Amino acid sequence: MTSPLTADGGITFDWIDGGGVTTPAGFVAGGIYAGIKTYGSEPRLDVGIIAAEGETPLVAAGVFTKNAVTGHPVTHDRKLLASTSEVRGVVCNSGNANTATGTQGAEDCARMAELAGARIGGDAGNVLVGSTGVIGRMLPMDKLAAAIEGIELSREGGYAFSRAIMTTDTHEKQYALRFTVEGRTYHVGGCAKGSGMIHPDMATMYGFITTDAPVDPAWLKQAWKSVVDVSFNMIDVDMDTSTSDMGIVLASGAAGGDPIDAGHPAAEALTTALGEVSMRLAKAIARDGEGATCLIEVTASGAATIEDARIAARTVTSSPLMKTAVTGRDPNWGRVMMAAGRSGAKVDQDNASVWIGPHCVLDHGQPAEVDLKAVSDAMGGELVTIRVDLGVGDASATAWGCNLTHEYVSINADYTT
Repeated sequence: MTSPLTADGGITFDWIDGGGVTTPAGFVAGGIYAGIKTYGSEPRLDVGIIAAEGETPLVAAGVFTKNAVTGHPVTHDRKLLASTSEVRGVVCNSGNANTATGTQGAEDCARMAELAGARIGGDAGNVLVGSTGVIGRMLPMDKLAAAIEGIELSREGGYAFSRAIMTTDTHEKQYALRFTVEGRTYHVGGCAKGSGMIHPDMATMYGFITTDAPVDPAWLKQAWKSVVDVSFNMIDVDMDTSTSDMGIVLASGAAGGDPIDAGHPAAEALTTALGEVSMRLAKAIARDGEGATCLIEVTASGAATIEDARIAARTVTSSPLMKTAVTGRDPNWGRVMMAAGRSGAKVDQDNASVWIGPHCVLDHGQPAEVDLKAVSDAMGGELVTIRVDLGVGDASATAWGCNLTHEYVSINADYTT
């Protein structure tokens, strides 16, 4: 068990070693290799399912890519969640995005839901679908059908599912924690995938969060959106937003008790728990950016509004010039100001300040007396921190990204060949 986190109100959140989407009660999962994905580390899995363990449906909420070009699963899931909050589970494949595949792609997506419904014990009308990978190629439905039928679903299957959704990721990303409110213990688990084509505008590449807390559907939808805004929507690898991005939260209710809504004693703690798991997953995605050697954390403070703080932090994080400066340990702090200035956020350049690591390099509009060698050294670790104070207010926000290396070019130049 990793170090516990204590939130406001004295509630302790205990991280669970090896935890994931099946840590909360009421869930089973699994993954299998169908031969769709031809790259990636072992164990190479490419089809996975998360499902309700019993007959009771799961309460679900989701957020999706705002890219105008979307995969058929995104269209399917949006339609499903617009009509109901109850689902039996989610089926995913990696290696093929089922995007730009015409009417056949839509039929294949519906067939995936039908096959998974039969495997789970539900029907095609209440199964979410995800597909991620190469755009413009048809799904090999014969392989997919055999894989879905052969998936072993179990309480220990969360790890296999986390491997099955990976594309160019170097490792699986999964976390879980527990917390207790008024004598009742709840769990939140999650996994995510993402390494390239990372600049979310909705959720994440793939993010699946589970909880055994009983929840009010309307409250969960609102809480999930607020969680995504400060976690998955605050990361960047390469300024590209995927056609397949989705963030799904599923609640089994297996912990018992009254449904959690805004007035429930556990509402704040559950929102915090969802946020903490999502934040860890988001940072893990940014750190695992294709070819990356470090995580970049950018905080924009002194902003006029929280919206300005977010856009400034994300713009600095996503700047190719800033990313390459970190790779070369180049203490060229003017790039921070450039990015903040073009972000659209209000900036008072005569009152703005910048820090790289612990070193103030711009102090209220004036270049600071600083040892540039020390600043360069501060850019050489596995975590590089940058703060820019916009000098106009008191709002702040933090974003995460990674550096840009030659390896990123190599990975993406050879992605389909």
